[in-house]
Amino acid sequence: MNDRTLLTRDLLVLLALTGWALAIPHYGSEFVLSLALTCLMYIALSSSWSLFCGTTRYLSLATAAFFGIGAYTSALVLEQASWLSAVGLGALIAAAVAVVMGAAVLHLRGTYFAVLTFGMTELIRHALTYFEKQVTGTVGRVLVVVPEGDTVYLTVLTLAVLALATSIVVRRSRFGLALVGIGADEQRAQTLGVNTRLAKIGGFALTAAFAGAVGAAMSVRWTYIDPTTVFNPFIGFQTVLIALIGGAATLWGPLIAAIVFSLLAETLRLQLPQLYMMSLGLLLILCVLYLPGGLASLRWSTFGGWWRDSRGWWKEQRHG
Repeated sequence: MNDRTLLTRDLLVLLALTGWALAIPHYGSEFVLSLALTCLMYIALSSSWSLFCGTTRYLSLATAAFFGIGAYTSALVLEQASWLSAVGLGALIAAAVAVVMGAAVLHLRGTYFAVLTFGMTELIRHALTYFEKQVTGTVGRVLVVVPEGDTVYLTVLTLAVLALATSIVVRRSRFGLALVGIGADEQRAQTLGVNTRLAKIGGFALTAAFAGAVGAAMSVRWTYIDPTTVFNPFIGFQTVLIALIGGAATLWGPLIAAIVFSLLAETLRLQLPQLYMMSLGLLLILCVLYLPGGLASLRWSTFGGWWRDSRGWWKEQRHG
């Protein structure tokens, strides 16, 4: 397929999925609506994470930090500001923090970058906890002003669609090409005239803006929030796992994996939490060993290749 055909296909798929998601509140139960909301949250988080990390191969563990910043921003300003203003402000502050954080650590790669982003997440969480205890005399915020459930759902759906649409646009832009070049060979990209530092900071801030906006929108699901709740490392780790298992370098991989993870979470996590974590680990191991391109790379030929390999292995065992 040429690029124009692929673009048309991606936009049609996005339009169809959006229409299906818009219909859920009209026929789905409260349980289905809650499940869809969680799914949309992780679609937005993992798609925006993949937009930067999947192309540049920078493993960021700061998603929980940006999510928490957005959630706390929304909790602080929602009584004085409108709903959209609170969500937008959460995205803006998260992006600003990402610019500062990125300027400090984006010269590192690999394990060092991952550990530092996780460390900064913990630093922000503990700093906010200390501020709350010393200045306000309490830890956490009670959410008094809460919008309707349909408003929250439509907001998160919009953010998920925007994250996917942004990925479609960026992948076909010079900015996206610069990010791919950084992931392939950063030094070579520099010699070709790419301002890699600016491109990395811009991509990191874009990812943070979506995480902050999602955090601001999802904060109202709790009547009371505290740093431990909204800066939960599990949110960041699950976002990374979803993106990697789905296919961080692909457009639709994070969406596919987010749906799978959401169904697994609701099916297993409440009754069998250990089995849920084992399932996540098993999926990750299987993808690393047999499906490095993620779930999005599954084709009928893939199953045929597995079948031939298993038959070859079995014959070797019999004749060995």
